[in-house]
Amino acid sequence: MTEPHDALTFPPMADRFRGYLPVVVDVETGGFDWNRHALLEIAAVPIELDAAGRYVPGEVAHAHIAPAPGTEIDPKSLEVTGIKIGHPLRGEVDERTGLDAIFVPVRAAVKKHGCQRAILVGHNAHFDLNFLNAAVARVQHKRNPFHPFSVFDTVTMAGLAYGQTVLARAAMAAGLGWDPKEAHSAVYDTLQTARLFCAIANAWPLQRPASGDA
Repeated sequence: MTEPHDALTFPPMADRFRGYLPVVVDVETGGFDWNRHALLEIAAVPIELDAAGRYVPGEVAHAHIAPAPGTEIDPKSLEVTGIKIGHPLRGEVDERTGLDAIFVPVRAAVKKHGCQRAILVGHNAHFDLNFLNAAVARVQHKRNPFHPFSVFDTVTMAGLAYGQTVLARAAMAAGLGWDPKEAHSAVYDTLQTARLFCAIANAWPLQRPASGDA
């Protein structure tokens, strides 16, 4: 068990991941092909530091997204997620508005911590990043705060830490619990992934910048 970081001396977030801010992202989609299938839901949680310098999940940003023109929906995906496209309670927004609902608070968190940009954290992270990048390309968004190809993947982290690669099993191994009724909600999966990332990262010895680095 690692000791809490000294609140007076712990390094800021900007010095921990080469200037990148970890931001956990989960997407729910209309299939597995990011070039064809629609982005339907997205949630993001910036990783913050508590008073002792330990990693904690920040506030959730979230959007339900209407299928973009030209994208497709595989009905089997909707059976898994339970998403009802067009339902009035979903509060769907267009893809550009949905991205802004994520990017604006993420950019604010990056600025708050003095980081240069965000880096996506996910469970099978390149799946989420590929759908995010495809949506960015469709709407020609010019202010994407995320690194275009680098990620932190909690599949690898949990496999190393707990010998588990399935999110539900990794969360259970980390003592976080798992509610199958809430699974496949972008908000729930993002929060659980954020808690998993923090549990593993907080158990790792804190690396401080070498003298002269900052």
